[in-house]
Amino acid sequence: MNDIKRIVLTGGPCAGKTSALVRVIEHFSSIGYKVFCIPEVPTMFTQAGMNYLTKNEDFFYEGEKATLEIQLALEDKFMRMARACTEPAVIVCDRGAMDISAYMQPDMWRELTRAVGVTTEELRELRYDAVLHLVSAADGAEQFYTIANNAARNEKADEEGLKIARMLDKKVIEAWTGHPHLRVINNDEDFDRKLNRVVKEIANVLELPQTIEEERKYIVEVIGDLPQNTESHITQTYLVAEPGCEVRLRKRSFGGKYVYVHTMKRKLSPTEELVTERQVSPNIYRSMMQQADPYRQTINKQRHSFIWKGQYFELDTYLSPHQGLTILETKGIQEHNDVRFPPFLKIKEDITGNTRYYNYNLALK
Repeated sequence: MNDIKRIVLTGGPCAGKTSALVRVIEHFSSIGYKVFCIPEVPTMFTQAGMNYLTKNEDFFYEGEKATLEIQLALEDKFMRMARACTEPAVIVCDRGAMDISAYMQPDMWRELTRAVGVTTEELRELRYDAVLHLVSAADGAEQFYTIANNAARNEKADEEGLKIARMLDKKVIEAWTGHPHLRVINNDEDFDRKLNRVVKEIANVLELPQTIEEERKYIVEVIGDLPQNTESHITQTYLVAEPGCEVRLRKRSFGGKYVYVHTMKRKLSPTEELVTERQVSPNIYRSMMQQADPYRQTINKQRHSFIWKGQYFELDTYLSPHQGLTILETKGIQEHNDVRFPPFLKIKEDITGNTRYYNYNLALK
């Protein structure tokens, strides 16, 4: 089997990764997959005597360099093992290479990657097929925050510890921002739903049919300052496709860097769809743009992504067409009453499930 997907499961402190890994192993093993789990290397190192809080910079650097080297080596060795399997296989990494960068200064990270012979772009955008970030319980689910199940954690369950945990949560998301398949998994009062979202996202990466679920969407007005957020510009073009199939090209820019993604959605039945997503090169992107649907306009929008009370939101302001339209979206929240709306946004209309506001229809000329 050659098409082995490598998926990172990451998140802030006390995000539910351990429980999610158990659910992933159980679910995908039950449907015939060989699931390989790469252990969390910093935890292995801590248990072996590494002190990531040391003030000895040389010791810290050598420890982090070894952490990155072992992380990459483990992933490569397990990839070779997975390719030798006769059954379908998937590799799930308990944190990935870019997590390491969230715990050091940018200058040291640049020196470390140079010494190991890799680049940030390679590790973040090319090495993994998907990155699933589980939001820390410290943000919006404080009553469930604990370090009792991880002796290696240093973020205590007091207000100062919660503040540090929230900060680390956001730094990890920033480290992975730019990956074409970064998905942030919201906190939920029902922890089981959070775990099921992880399974669903991995199933999408494996290109398995999924039940159609609507994201919660709202037309909003910004009435205050946004919190710390990730800003990007999105250019989205729909291509000519057969009936029942939606194909789009998306160019997303982050601080002068560009990521190009080709996505195809095929409706299998009124309740099931198959989503295929892959990153493409700039040359392939330009070539495929020649297949643009003549009946649809290219969508240009500015996106601000942020976490508020444990829920991940994407705030899109349309530049063209429908200039000025602002839509708030969150995934994995089933009911309107479960959404924790930020106070700096005024909700004007709930458009969840309203096909008029699907991007595919907003693009119509």
